[in-house]
Amino acid sequence: MGDALVIGAGPAGLAAAYRVARAGLQVTVVDDNPAAGGQIWRGELAKPASREAQAWFEKIRSVDIGFINGASVFQQPRAGTLLAETPEGVRELSYTNLVLATGARERFLPFPGWTLPNVMGAGGLQALVKTGVPIEGKRVVVAGSGPLLLAVAAYLRSRGAEVLLIAEQASQLQLAKFGLGLVGKMSQAFSLKRQLRGVRYLSGCWVVAAHGAGKLEGVTLFRGGKRWQVACDYLACGFHLVPNIELAELLSSVVENGSVKVDQYQQTSIANVYSAGEATGIGGLELSLVEGEIAGLAAAGKHDDARSLFPVREQQRKFAKLLNNTFALRDELKQLPAPETIVCRCEDVTFERLREHSSWRAAKLQTRCGMGPCQGRVCGGAVEFLFGWRAESVRPPILPVKIDSLR
Repeated sequence: MGDALVIGAGPAGLAAAYRVARAGLQVTVVDDNPAAGGQIWRGELAKPASREAQAWFEKIRSVDIGFINGASVFQQPRAGTLLAETPEGVRELSYTNLVLATGARERFLPFPGWTLPNVMGAGGLQALVKTGVPIEGKRVVVAGSGPLLLAVAAYLRSRGAEVLLIAEQASQLQLAKFGLGLVGKMSQAFSLKRQLRGVRYLSGCWVVAAHGAGKLEGVTLFRGGKRWQVACDYLACGFHLVPNIELAELLSSVVENGSVKVDQYQQTSIANVYSAGEATGIGGLELSLVEGEIAGLAAAGKHDDARSLFPVREQQRKFAKLLNNTFALRDELKQLPAPETIVCRCEDVTFERLREHSSWRAAKLQTRCGMGPCQGRVCGGAVEFLFGWRAESVRPPILPVKIDSLR
């Protein structure tokens, strides 16, 4: 495959690949989406929506990078080789240096009615609209926690959705402190504010139930001891992000506090295996980009150039700490599920059944929680928050694949 293999074509992966290619080395980027960009730049390769995206796509076009799109990496048969399922079949991907830029996914918390059609992840609904799902004239409530809610609301509104309100579980005090820390990012904040003029933004507010006969018809919100209902067509709901660390764990990389542990050069506990972006901790676009650059430079042997970016990364890490402190989930959200609320959607496991157990391992043995097609990617973040459980092992395949791919 060449000198370096990058898993993930989001900002961190693209930045790493660019730096490797600029050093004159061969690099291949593998991603499960049909085109580069990741979640944040999804569908923007031909027509970037921001100057930053445009600048990075121009950089990518200026160097020689190989792309394998629509490929899901699911197994490591031996050191230095990964297996990926592609539309054409299984491919072996060998590497000398590996950069894991696997990103993050939304955290979903279960509440009564969250399995109704048209109750979706905030980023999930945005992705669907980017692929052509019509949203014009639809009434949308955006709820949960994190800056993603604002970006999603602004995007949906730009596509003609009637965004009724944004419900953010973080308190007004937390948000005020966050605002004071947005030095250097005020232009982005003001831009979103302009795009969302007239849309109610409610702090200390969250959805406690979704209602409907066959599909979503409305939600019940809670704020300051009061409950009320809002009729809507879609609920876009996500409670911040969870790093995608399954591939790193499969390779036996050390994981700490739910993210991949790396050294100053973004190298994991395994020699010549690097990680960058949200997999190393949720920190936002700018941190993902600089981590990707450092990882790419280190993989190319350009350690002096990598060190020159350390101050930029340190500044972005300060913002990441502020970000995660601001949008830490409040304990009241642990009371959202009713006894009969389904937590594991793949195996129809209810909250009441899970409360009988003391660990995820025990729950898996007795209820099959986390053993369905998503392999705990949806319920995992929920049970970690609700019960403090963490997955105790990762086994291949780490993604759903065809039976033939396992032979």
